[in-house]
Amino acid sequence: MSVNRARTAAEYIEWVKQAVFEVGDLRDCLEFDMEEFGRFPAFLDPLDQAIKEVYQSMRDGKYAFGREDLPFMEIIERHEDEIPFAVLLKQINETHRRGLDVDTDADDAD
Repeated sequence: MSVNRARTAAEYIEWVKQAVFEVGDLRDCLEFDMEEFGRFPAFLDPLDQAIKEVYQSMRDGKYAFGREDLPFMEIIERHEDEIPFAVLLKQINETHRRGLDVDTDADDAD
């Protein structure tokens, strides 16, 4: 499956903000399951921290695209079936690694 990349910086930032929201929403949903299991899945806190670190680096103006996977990708690889927004996280990672998906067709119209 091909993973889309963000087309603009604003879209990329919005995806990261959405991921922060999704982790919080997942945590809220899992609170209902805590009566049965007694605790959150072990991956939830590290996932939450990793996504918030990316977002905070953006807010601080310290974010930089890179060639390496973002730290949360190890969690995605092991727990993808348990994370309903795994595709969003893959899109964020793909954009991080390969940059924005800018339309080059406009440059070819000469």
